Amino acid sequence: MTSKASIILEEYNDSWPGKFEQDKNHLIAIAGQWNFGSIEHVGSTTVPGMVAKPIFDIMFGFRSLNESVPAIRTLVESGYCYWPYKTEVIHWFCKPSAAFRTHHLHLVPFESQLWQERIKFRELLCRDKSLATEYANLKKSLAAKYRQDREAYKVKKGPFILSSLYPKGAASKLPRNF
Repeated sequence: MTSKASIILEEYNDSWPGKFEQDKNHLIAIAGQWNFGSIEHVGSTTVPGMVAKPIFDIMFGFRSLNESVPAIRTLVESGYCYWPYKTEVIHWFCKPSAAFRTHHLHLVPFESQLWQERIKFRELLCRDKSLATEYANLKKSLAAKYRQDREAYKVKKGPFILSSLYPKGAASKLPRNF
């Protein structure tokens, strides 16, 4: 996937949790019939005090990727842009456009490895201020270096995320989509 959206980090905004709740309620209204498990706010906008791209990462649980396929059309009709990106582990959307994003929506099988890792990383950052500061500094450095290359920015954060999740190197070789 190519995109023109720049990487711009902002200071944490206390309104983000309330805005996520509004988005969650909207998603339940338009696609709740397909939801299985929960709808989670993940990513840096969930961590109080963390710098973040002002983009909400929302993880929407499904029984399986196959069972989530009917929701794609409904979400597209509701303003989400679907990108067939890493479809072996996720169905990924952004909103309102690839060039200007306020939301990333991830359709993920509930309790899959990816689901569990994202929740665990969120919880680690919320609990460990030292880890959160280290991650924020990495993000600032990478955003300055890769401002126009979102994929490189994401890939370069990967080793930090995996070493945080698996401090003794127990990470599997499965593809990640953080």
